[in-house]
Amino acid sequence: MFRKQTMIGRSQMGYYSLEDLVPQDHLLRHIDQYVDFEFIYDLVRDKYSLEHGRPSLDPVMLIKIPIIQYLFGIQSMRQTIKEIEVNVAYRWFLGLDFQDEVPHFTTFGKNYSRRFKDTDLFEQIFYRILDQVFEGKLVEPRLVYLDGTHIKAHANRHQFVNQEVAVEALIYQEALEKEINEVRVKAEKKPFKKSEEKDVKNNKVSTTDCDSDWFHKGEHKEVFAYSAQVACDTHGWVLGYTEDCGNLHDSRTFFDLYAKLIKKFPEIETVVADAGYKTPAIAKKLIDDGRTGLFPYT
Repeated sequence: MFRKQTMIGRSQMGYYSLEDLVPQDHLLRHIDQYVDFEFIYDLVRDKYSLEHGRPSLDPVMLIKIPIIQYLFGIQSMRQTIKEIEVNVAYRWFLGLDFQDEVPHFTTFGKNYSRRFKDTDLFEQIFYRILDQVFEGKLVEPRLVYLDGTHIKAHANRHQFVNQEVAVEALIYQEALEKEINEVRVKAEKKPFKKSEEKDVKNNKVSTTDCDSDWFHKGEHKEVFAYSAQVACDTHGWVLGYTEDCGNLHDSRTFFDLYAKLIKKFPEIETVVADAGYKTPAIAKKLIDDGRTGLFPYT
């Protein structure tokens, strides 16, 4: 039978609990159940005054807000705050009731820039949560997978200045030159003298985001970007990451990530990576460390 929905329910009053309105299988319920965020208070205690100033935003809530943003693919912090205002699951996860005011996105940004900028706080939080996963025996770090991706910077590609910068030497160049000179000395030849002149190249530097770098792939993809390197185990758990400017090749950024990984997980036996990592320097490093590198071949 034909039926028209009335709007009378809009003005209905009742007693509701956030706990009852959030589905039991909601992703945020699982995160809240299994991840203990209490350690964050100890990490940030020295960044807050205990005696002076107005009450601040709960630091755990400050960390949970970007978790919501990235988990649910919200494009900006401004939009994230708007979503939290009307989404009961988000409010429940943050500990806000129906009447609590959601922090303004500018207040949120100021808290970040004044307290957490230029610190490794977020990396500490990442590894503390990873420790909880490891304690739950969910991580298998003996076999790790590495890959890199580029993240477009929020920078206008047409706003830049040209600067000359020194060309970085190859990762293994110094060790290679040392080995060559040792061979030359044994052959009673003079060792090569290192040139004092440095090669330079012209580089585009963004006037909007100078920490990013000009990245081009193929004929059409040219933007200011960052390079992110990520390692995970066979179950997909992220074990480590690094971030660099966008024009660095994977073979250069490998070593910082590798150093982090073996410090945290010395039991690593095998490293799997694509052809971008198949260089003599990386292969030699893994062999010297007694580990196996698995790379594609042609």
